[in-house]
Formats: sequence, C-alpha cells, structure tokens
Amino acid sequence: MAGATMRAVQYHGYGGGAAALKHEEVPIPSPKKGEVLIKVEAASINPADWKIQKGFLRPFLPSKFPFIPVTDIAGEIVELGSQVDTFKVGDKVVGMLNFTKGGGLAEYVVAPASLMVLRSPDVSPIEAAGLPMTACTAIQVVKDIGTKFDGTGERLNILITSASGGVGSYAVQLAKLGNHHVTATCGARNVELVKSLGADEVLDYKSPEGAALKSPSGKKYDVIINCAYGLEWSHFKPELSDTGRVLDVAASPKTLLIFLLRKLSFSKKKLSVILVSNVTEKLGFLVELVKEGKLKTVIDSTHSLEKAEEAWAKCLDGHATGKIIVEM
Repeated sequence: MAGATMRAVQYHGYGGGAAALKHEEVPIPSPKKGEVLIKVEAASINPADWKIQKGFLRPFLPSKFPFIPVTDIAGEIVELGSQVDTFKVGDKVVGMLNFTKGGGLAEYVVAPASLMVLRSPDVSPIEAAGLPMTACTAIQVVKDIGTKFDGTGERLNILITSASGGVGSYAVQLAKLGNHHVTATCGARNVELVKSLGADEVLDYKSPEGAALKSPSGKKYDVIINCAYGLEWSHFKPELSDTGRVLDVAASPKTLLIFLLRKLSFSKKKLSVILVSNVTEKLGFLVELVKEGKLKTVIDSTHSLEKAEEAWAKCLDGHATGKIIVEM
C-alpha cells in the first residue's frame, strides 16, 4: 500500500483531553520483518490511554508526537512482513499494541506478529477489542489466587469492587467460572447487570454496607480484588480474614507505599499491586472462553472513528459500564 493514506486520530502534545484529538490523513504504514499490517475493525479505549495523554508517564510516553493513541485492537491481517509464518492474509486477530507506538485509533496499524492472537469468526471485533488490557488483567488477578477454571479449586470468599467496570466485569465472570463466592460493589444502576454476570451478592457502593465493603453474609473475605480508584488499605483491612489478601489493580501512590512496607512485615494479611503481563499468552484462552459463551464483554457504548473524541471524553469521565469501543 505504498503511498496510500488512511484516516487516523492523533494528538500533538500533552494534555487537552478530547478536544486535543485531531482527525488527520496519514500514510498507511508498511510491515517490516516480523510484523503484520492490520485493518483495524474495532479498538477499545482504556484509562491508561488518556493518562498517557495527560503526561502521567512523561517523558517516556508517548515516544514521539504526533501520537496515535490506543493499544487494544481487533481486526484483519491484510499484509505480512518478512519472516512471518504464524499468520496469513485474511486472518482475524486481536491483540495489544506496544504503548510506545500506540496506533489503535486508525484504519490500519502495523504490529509485531508476536503480539497478535487468532480470533475465531464467532467472536466479533467489538467483543474481542475489549479483551487485551482489562480481561487479561482480570484473569491474571483471578489466577493469582489459585483459581482453576474447571471449578475444582478451593472455593474462596471474594469481594470485587467496581464490578461493572472494564476489569471488574470480567473478574466477576472469571471468579464464578472458578466456583468462588463473589460479593461485588457497583453503582445502583448496575446492580442487576452485575448479578447477571454471576455475582452472588451485589452492593451499591454508596449504601452504608457498600461503603464499608461489608458482606451481607457477615463473612470476612479471603480475597479482595480492588478495581476502584480512591480505596485504600484502611478500607480493606477490617473486612479481610486473618490470612486474607488484597489484589489492587487501581493502586494509588499511597497504596504502592503501603505495598512496599508490608513486603517487609510479617503480617498474615497481604497486599499485592497488580500490573498486567504476558498478555498474548492469556488472550488465546480468553478468546476461546468468549467463543464458548463462558465469558462476555460488557459494552458501555460504541462510537465511529469520526466520533472518537466522544469515546475519549466518556472514558475520561470514569463512569463507564464495561468497555468503550471505537468501530472503524
């Protein structure tokens, strides 16, 4: 596609929010050794995307301006670089792009073949695009507590906060696949949705019980999976069992400090801060679960590429139910 151009959404500096996103024509990239060119069908916006724009990781990210944001994509391979033998033209794929290069909010993107996973035609681009960062984070947390997805593992009493969000909605489903007892918190408008995902008990986070994270059964939690910003160790500790664990995927700087301090202590109550890794390994399993109907992507909203700034603003607002998707 030498010389051809594509539509893309990019920004030229830090800050500015949705208003700083510019719709521009840019050259279609060419795949190099070990890379594939993907026609993007859907992309999912995550909080990490706008945090990079705000400069949270300055000066490391973005690697340069202008920058096409978003890493979670699903699409179709249209061209192979040299030495790519794991895919063929026409393959449907899903994957997470490198944060340093981004590229998801465009009609085409080049990516290392090693970052992509085959996607069954039974799994739609919208369902698949939601998986890479959030579902992989969820499965990493749920597996970290020893979950066996055939239901043969130890049954634990688990609390999942912000259970209607991206990570939380996947975590509830995966924890139930592992036969755990799940208490979940969310906003009042999403209580029925979270119940439909399999949660045994659902608390409105604004109610007295929800704010205190107290289980309606009165039992202490073996595990708390925290997906809510603004909650600290002091909120969790009273509701943990004697050997309970907190796995925090929304850790504040204060939580990170407590995590380091508790690593040096001999307390039986543990705090772990979770950062997703080995995404490609997890994606294949997750795609298969979606294909089998055992896992679903909760969709907050879908937007065209022409309306990408609306999707960006919605993610910035922080109250999405599930995933925010941009369709190309």
